[in-house]
Amino acid sequence: MSRPDPHAPSHGSLPADPEHDPKAAFALDPARVRRLTAQLRATSGSSETTYAPFTGQPIATLPLSDEGDVADAFAAARAAQKAWARTDLAQRSALLLDLHDAVLDHADDLMDLVQWEAGKARKHAYDEVLHVALTARYYARTLERHLKTRRVPGVYPLLTQARINRVPKGVVGIISPWNYPLTLAISDGLPAIGAGNAVVHKPDSQTPLSALAAIDLFREVGFPAGLWQVVCGPGPQIGGAIIDHADYVCFTGSTATGKVVAAQAAERLVSCSLELGGKNAMLVLADAQIDRAVEGAVRGAYSSAGQLCVSIERLFVADAIYDKFVAKLVKRIERMKLSAAIGYDGDMGSLVSQRQLDTVSAHVADAVSKGARVLTGGRPRPDVGPYFYEPTLLEGVNPSMECFAEETFGPVVSVYRFGGEAEAIERANAGSYGLNASIFTRDIARARALAPQIKAGTVNINEGFAATFGTIEAPMGGMRESGIGRRHGAEGILRYTETQSVANQRLLPLTAPRFVSDATYQKAVTSALRLLKKTGRA
Repeated sequence: MSRPDPHAPSHGSLPADPEHDPKAAFALDPARVRRLTAQLRATSGSSETTYAPFTGQPIATLPLSDEGDVADAFAAARAAQKAWARTDLAQRSALLLDLHDAVLDHADDLMDLVQWEAGKARKHAYDEVLHVALTARYYARTLERHLKTRRVPGVYPLLTQARINRVPKGVVGIISPWNYPLTLAISDGLPAIGAGNAVVHKPDSQTPLSALAAIDLFREVGFPAGLWQVVCGPGPQIGGAIIDHADYVCFTGSTATGKVVAAQAAERLVSCSLELGGKNAMLVLADAQIDRAVEGAVRGAYSSAGQLCVSIERLFVADAIYDKFVAKLVKRIERMKLSAAIGYDGDMGSLVSQRQLDTVSAHVADAVSKGARVLTGGRPRPDVGPYFYEPTLLEGVNPSMECFAEETFGPVVSVYRFGGEAEAIERANAGSYGLNASIFTRDIARARALAPQIKAGTVNINEGFAATFGTIEAPMGGMRESGIGRRHGAEGILRYTETQSVANQRLLPLTAPRFVSDATYQKAVTSALRLLKKTGRA
């Protein structure tokens, strides 16, 4: 849960002359913000102000929800879901395709909001627009494949007819994080809606406008107004209330909070999917194309200032190319441009808050105090913006240091030498996480053989994270303490459904007829089973 930044001005202390202090005026048009926040179910009478990471300016005054608002949101969502579940798949698909177009048509506006709220470089804000569009199009094109009723062989050929239905769970509770405020807010909800559910959603209260703008488009293209409900407020209070009402819970966030979510969902026997933390490794094998690996490391480690769950935080480099690789990587990092501009002016943006800046600074200071070497970076950059921190490369990190095994969630990467590939795999698997990994090599077959040995839900070859994350057909999620369940692909939509088996029996019952003895019936069935095995039947 994000709280107001203690270093940012309160409304009561705003300077009288905004011409001389950018923090004196709201970063966005207050009328536009009010239109967006009007979508929130929030009647508590309390509010909270959010601030722009780039400048410290206030962005929005958010009305906060309480447990009663959550209950009302679920009641409205359930009413909308009953009608929506009867909507045919073709109509759902058409609306998802319309949303795909609307998101692309409004890409600049959405990127502006992501930059203002999350402090990203614009090219990283575009990643979010791209991912929402890809997700909408994929599920629009595959709803029929994933959800249509399918026939399966019955226990007796011809006599038993069986079908499998996919029934929507009902109302899905989504709790989304601040680091990808557009796509992690929207892309998990689209397959839930496509499967016939409604959604009650709590975006992080630090970055809600990006989600609200997309939900506004969702309604504009024709989805029923009540189908996607939004609430806003403290995680323990509002998030807990969502779990108490939801028929399924989708959570993206820290491992510690994910365990709390799982425990609360388990008390109600409600299923959940959790995409949690990572301490992701990149392996650069001896035959890797060094320049390509350097670019991959920069993208994999410093996209969104390292504030993404699949970000690379550990680099393992073959001893034969280590010195050359590191020298080129340092030079490449030092060419990166930090920028607080709303536009394509920088390679890396800001950390999102003072809290994130404090964590990153503490990890680097701890490592240096215990003997690690800063090869480049290692400093806050208040001259660029209040929460900027240089892209940083550390050498000599060891298990005594906080950043060795703990997720930094910032632009800090540790680099290590390795001898053989078995050693690299073992070190990559160390720790409790298992979200993402990367292998750089010229030998694709070799990388594919190594991938199953890595305890990670996604493995990219010659790419940091985008190859798997951008492939919506491929499931994405974590092993071990990086989570349970998957987004994307068939698993990403089937998690929001219940499987229902329907079978009808024709002509003969599944027991001995009155005119046949039990012993004779048993012998006949046994002979039939042996015959069916010979025919290759499952």
